[in-house]
Amino acid sequence: QPQLMASGGGSVQSGGTLRLSCEISGYTAGIYSMAWFRDIPGYNREGVAGIYPDGTARYAEFVEGRFTISLDNAKSTLYLQMNNLKPADTATYSCAAGRVHKHRLLIYHDFGIWGQGIQVTVSA
Repeated sequence: QPQLMASGGGSVQSGGTLRLSCEISGYTAGIYSMAWFRDIPGYNREGVAGIYPDGTARYAEFVEGRFTISLDNAKSTLYLQMNNLKPADTATYSCAAGRVHKHRLLIYHDFGIWGQGIQVTVSA
């Protein structure tokens, strides 16, 4: 049974840094596309960053070069390095996996395997 376990959320001040991790179990890392999504109350779930098995990465426009998604196949762990965080980044973040085309990495309903949400809070 494929499972994802996210960790690394927390509270930081504006301009701070966090690294989210998503541990993979039940399948071999690297066979699925993976992505990070976020939920902000009152808004639709939005894609943050996604990575295809060949390493192709896609980012939402609001990332503006601040975040980096990476997959360590040896550790079976997906990461999201978030730098220069803004209060607008405050959200519940979730990792996901699935057989998703590289042009659809930020489309949440294409993903079928989800980890639990973790809270990221950025204060001004």
